[in-house]
Amino acid sequence: MQRAHGIKKVLRKGKLGDKKTDSAYWRKQSYSARLAALEEIRREYHLWRYGAEPGFQRVYTIVKR
Repeated sequence: MQRAHGIKKVLRKGKLGDKKTDSAYWRKQSYSARLAALEEIRREYHLWRYGAEPGFQRVYTIVKR
């Protein structure tokens, strides 16, 4: 499966006193961009932790005929 979107690495050089917070960046992002980033982090965590993405468990029902 190929990733449609990824997290881009960004490096900015500046003075220590001009430090900005990550929350200011994420507040500027749209709801869909924040949700996509969260989903990407969740997917990467599950691949790292469990070696696979979680899915739905199979449910079997026994029906009398």
